Amino acid sequence: MNNNKKLFLYSSVGLTFLALVASSERIAAVTSAPEAPVETQTAEFSTVVNPSIPSSVTFAGKKVDLDPTHMWERLDRELTAMTYTHGNTLLGIKRANRYFPILAPILKKNGIPSDMIYLAVIESTLNPRALSPAKAGGLWQLMPATGKEYGLEVNEDVDERYDPVKATEAASRYLKNAYAKYGNWESVAASYNGGMARISKELGSQQVDSAYDLYLADETMRYIFRMLAMKLIMENPSAYGFNLTADQLYQPIEYKVVEVNTPVDDWVAWAKKQGIDYLTLREHNPWIRSKTLPNKSGKTYKVSIPIRDSLSRSRQKVKVYNPAWVVAD
Repeated sequence: MNNNKKLFLYSSVGLTFLALVASSERIAAVTSAPEAPVETQTAEFSTVVNPSIPSSVTFAGKKVDLDPTHMWERLDRELTAMTYTHGNTLLGIKRANRYFPILAPILKKNGIPSDMIYLAVIESTLNPRALSPAKAGGLWQLMPATGKEYGLEVNEDVDERYDPVKATEAASRYLKNAYAKYGNWESVAASYNGGMARISKELGSQQVDSAYDLYLADETMRYIFRMLAMKLIMENPSAYGFNLTADQLYQPIEYKVVEVNTPVDDWVAWAKKQGIDYLTLREHNPWIRSKTLPNKSGKTYKVSIPIRDSLSRSRQKVKVYNPAWVVAD
C-alpha cells in the first residue's frame, strides 16, 4: 500500500472516531438533561341527568298507563330527546307565548282538548311559515289536499294553511272528525301523522281500540309520545333545564286589520300605502304567496298590519301567557 493510500485510510478512520465521540457526547447530554414537567389537562363536563317522568301522566283528560315497560320507555325516549335537543324545544316554548293565545281559544271553541295544542308544537315548532319536504305547510303542517278538504284556499297566490287562525280552524275540523271516528284522542293524534285510512285499517286488523296498542311505522308510534313529552316540558320547563325570563319569550304582536275585497296588482305598493314595507307585510301575513292578488271572486281577505310599538323590543308590552314558562329575573 503506498503512502497516499495509507494517509487516506488513517484520515477516514480518525474522522469516523471523532464523529462517534461527538455523537456519544450529544446523546449523553440529552440523556442527562432534566425531564420537563408533564402538563396534566382536565376537562369539565356538565352533569347529564335523566329527565324525570311524573308518577301520573294524563293526556286529554285521560290517564296514561305507564306501567307497561314499552309505554314508559317510549315516553322516556322522547323526553330525553327533547330535553337534550335544546334548540327546537326552546324555540317552541318561546313561540308558544305568541301563538298559544291565538290557538287555544279556537281549540276550546271547537270542543278540542287543550292538550291537542301540543300537536302544533311538535309539527312545526310553532313556525307559521314552516314547509316540510312533503309540502305540508303552516303551524299545523296541513297537506295541500287536506287544507282544501277542510275549507282552506290553497293556490299560488293565497295559501291559508299559513294563516294561524284559519289553519287552526281547519285543524279543529279534522280533529273533531277523527274523534267522531275513534272515540279517543291518542288515536286522533296518530291519524294526524299516519292518516285516518291507515289508522282505521290497523285498529281493525290488529284488533285493538287505541293507538297506544298499535304496531305502526316508527314515526307514527313515536308521535303521541312526542306530544306527551312536549306537554310535560311546557308545563314545567325549569324542571327540565329550560330557564327563561319574561323578556326572552316571543311577545304577541298587536295588529290593525285591513279588509281587502278587490284585486291587488302589487302588494309592494299596497304595503307602502299602509306605512309598512313588503318584508313586514309578508312576515305577518304568510298566507300571501305572491306579489299580486287576482281575487276575481271578490272574496274578502283580512290583512294584518302590525302596530309599530309591538315590533320594537324597547317599546313592546311584555306579556307572559303561562307563568310556569319563566323564572325570576
